[in-house]
Amino acid sequence: MPTVDMIGTGNRIKSLIRKTGMRICDIQAIFGFNTAQSIYKWMRGDAMPTIDNFVILADIFGVEISDIVVVCRKSA
Repeated sequence: MPTVDMIGTGNRIKSLIRKTGMRICDIQAIFGFNTAQSIYKWMRGDAMPTIDNFVILADIFGVEISDIVVVCRKSA
């Protein structure tokens, strides 16, 4: 059964932010967050963006959602 690798996904979000040259405060402003705490949680793999936020991230980075989410396939 496949599962989401939260740390891997967080690392991918961090990498995409760096690749685009954006700053955390830029991402925070796009989402309208009062603080950057949610973004840091995403980057650490402590939390995942909602589906709506994944759609926005994919648009910001010019990628597909599947390019952000890291999936682990566990064998039974």
